[in-house]
Amino acid sequence: MNAARPSSPRALGLVSLLALAAACGDPQVTPPPNDPSDAVAANTTKRADTPPAPAVDVLGPKPTLGAPKPFTPPQVDVFQTKNGLTVWLVERHGLPIVSVALVVQGGSASDPADKPGLANITTDMLDEGAGKRSAVEVSSAINDLGATMALGAGTDGALATLTVLKNNFDAAFDVFSDVIARPRFEDKEWKRVSELWRNDLKKRADQPMSVSRVVNAAVLYGPGTPYGHPADGLLEGAAKIDLPAVKRFYADTFRPDRSVMVVAGDITRKEVTDLVDRSLGAWKPGAAKAKTDAGKGAAALAPRPANARPKVVLVDRPGAPQSVIAVLREGVAATDPDAARLDLVNTVLGGSFTSRLNQNLREEHHWAYGAGSSFYEMRGTGPFVAIASVETPATGPALKEMIGELQKMATSGLSAEDLDKAKAQDLAELMQTYETVSGISRRLSTLARLGLPPGHDLEASRARQSAKLDDVLALAKKYIDPAPATIVVVGPRADVVPQLAAIGLAEPEAWDPEGKPIAAGGGGAKAKDAGDVKKDAAKKPAPKK
Repeated sequence: MNAARPSSPRALGLVSLLALAAACGDPQVTPPPNDPSDAVAANTTKRADTPPAPAVDVLGPKPTLGAPKPFTPPQVDVFQTKNGLTVWLVERHGLPIVSVALVVQGGSASDPADKPGLANITTDMLDEGAGKRSAVEVSSAINDLGATMALGAGTDGALATLTVLKNNFDAAFDVFSDVIARPRFEDKEWKRVSELWRNDLKKRADQPMSVSRVVNAAVLYGPGTPYGHPADGLLEGAAKIDLPAVKRFYADTFRPDRSVMVVAGDITRKEVTDLVDRSLGAWKPGAAKAKTDAGKGAAALAPRPANARPKVVLVDRPGAPQSVIAVLREGVAATDPDAARLDLVNTVLGGSFTSRLNQNLREEHHWAYGAGSSFYEMRGTGPFVAIASVETPATGPALKEMIGELQKMATSGLSAEDLDKAKAQDLAELMQTYETVSGISRRLSTLARLGLPPGHDLEASRARQSAKLDDVLALAKKYIDPAPATIVVVGPRADVVPQLAAIGLAEPEAWDPEGKPIAAGGGGAKAKDAGDVKKDAAKKPAPKK
């Protein structure tokens, strides 16, 4: 309708121009085009008659990029204090900040077979009252000093971290030392903390990604093994853990002779030594023999052989709109010589936003918000996992694409462009890792937890930057081939099973959300158990914090 309005400025302008041409008696005047397309057509005709002028880049020629420069992580000063505690120190005096991370050998791999989650709940109890302070007073003291403190337990170790301004470091370290060396373990706090923990375990069954994490570990390593249960424990085991068990585990595990303290920031070696002597000097190894994971043996920390694992596993979630799909197989130990260069393969396969898995499942097919893969860093043989959460109707097709990408990587490896890009990303991420004092302490604490030397990243970076196409192809063939892999799906059985059959996969074994196989013919009963967990959780009182 607007185009027909006679009073539009454009129409009036055209009429005026024609009238002016007639008045001047100039028959050569050409009226302007009626619409932009006419103008474009006129200009196109003109350009066809006249050779185009060469484009001029007002910014000038692009500079030629030189070869990327190697990055050298900071030097680490390693020494021991009087109580036998090993310290890794990185002095960085640019900003008045200090970050500390204490690593204790004793993660979920050290849990007794019948008490999975013991290391996790023991670490959770450390700041629930320590030294002369109650749980509330510990929290208030850290907040008043503007510090951040965190505690947690993983597969191979427990971790306590502290970051604070230099002016408040002495006071904050006193609180940190109480938490590490003088936890109270009071009955009233145990009742509250353990109840919250069990409620969290019950709610985990409603989180498909968490269920996949639990089942993946159990399928790969076997239920009841050191690496076969999640660090946060299992419902059945939580019921067997009491406060005396927590106290015993702490006495056996949290000792200076099996700990490494990483310190980074505006602090000197003498200041660290004086602080440790003053605040942790009385923290010494007890009479009990130190708990050791080495006694478990390498075989206990390795995945089960492929022929001893089920080929396809399904955890039923009736009516779920999405399925979590995972392809898993054995990877490498963090100390394995292949581990460094495998990062390049994984970056291209599923370790970045532009990776092949993410581009396929997310960008091309729109089945998932994201898809990725990882080689997990562990003291024993870690897993390789490719994983995505996809729309339920796309479960089968998405699995077919995921397996196809793994096969393609194992057969053809990386292109030269892929390899250059992965090397550049590796350098950028390494520099970012060591950018801040908290990043330094966090990365070095990971190396300590894995049993790697403080200079590991320098050697690993050199190995990656010198990698050739043939090197990474050999690694892809050895570690990415999906033929020996196990496939785990967390999704609605009624919708998923026909899709798995359509892409040629075997009948799936039924497992429950706690990582246990369901006996043939018992699926209905076990499925009911899983539902009961959800119902019981709803009956529990609300958490107190």
